[in-house]
Amino acid sequence: MTAAIIDGKAFAATVREKVAGHVARLKEENGITPGLAVVLVGEDPASQVYVRSKGKQTVEVGMNSYEHKMDADTSEADLLAVIEKLNNDPAVHGILVQLPLPGHLNEDLIINSIAPEKDVDGFHISNVGLLGTGQKSMVPCTPLGCLMMLRDYHGSLSGMNAVVIGRSNIVGKPMAQLLLGDSCTVTIAHSRTKDLPEVVRGADIVVAAVGRPEMVPGDWIREGATVIDVGINRIERDGKTRLVGDVDFESASKVAGAITPVPGGVGPMTIACLLANTVTACCRANGLAEPEGLTA
Repeated sequence: MTAAIIDGKAFAATVREKVAGHVARLKEENGITPGLAVVLVGEDPASQVYVRSKGKQTVEVGMNSYEHKMDADTSEADLLAVIEKLNNDPAVHGILVQLPLPGHLNEDLIINSIAPEKDVDGFHISNVGLLGTGQKSMVPCTPLGCLMMLRDYHGSLSGMNAVVIGRSNIVGKPMAQLLLGDSCTVTIAHSRTKDLPEVVRGADIVVAAVGRPEMVPGDWIREGATVIDVGINRIERDGKTRLVGDVDFESASKVAGAITPVPGGVGPMTIACLLANTVTACCRANGLAEPEGLTA
């Protein structure tokens, strides 16, 4: 068996097309342009790349992009003041504070200062609680992208056995909640799970989000299972630097029914879902129907 490749890059392009269509209709029918504000504190190189990419894609789908770049030694009070201003700005429908923040800033305090309805990262404690209790919330972008790809590939996920490897607040836990919401039977596995290979072998769906290069070999995968690899790990091999996932793609692709590659799988979906969340937040703020196909 050779697994079907779930092309996240191509799928993300279709999501952005849907977003652009919704944005155009919001402008034409309601005179509203969704706006996304990104706050970057400091000069972390990777964060700068992400912020530039987010700004570029925001503009490409017709939304307004607002960037706030602050010095690395910015005080907590000054950062909170910027967020409060954005919370009260009706032109801003989504707010994202780029992580990680400099060490002197309290990330939990900062994230929870964002108005929950504008928290397009889905990290605010209110959104975490709403998602956990099955209520309408802003959903973290990476798990939302994984869910979209699984729905696209399988149609209904009802009754499937899913194993999520990793228990982070950003991916593992919300991913499990989303799969539960689609009526999967869900196991959250982690580094201390007893007989982890056997647990994974029981899954129809495996979502690997543990941050360890090629941790999951092909002999952990049930024949025909769908594998979503969230990991992005930079390694040295044969004198070259390359990106690999949490799954050993070469061996897993020989037994899985479908698999996401790294790079080109889950990664491109994250920014696409950030744009989708911004449109969703805009529609909710204005009492309009939520964008079809872009929410959980």
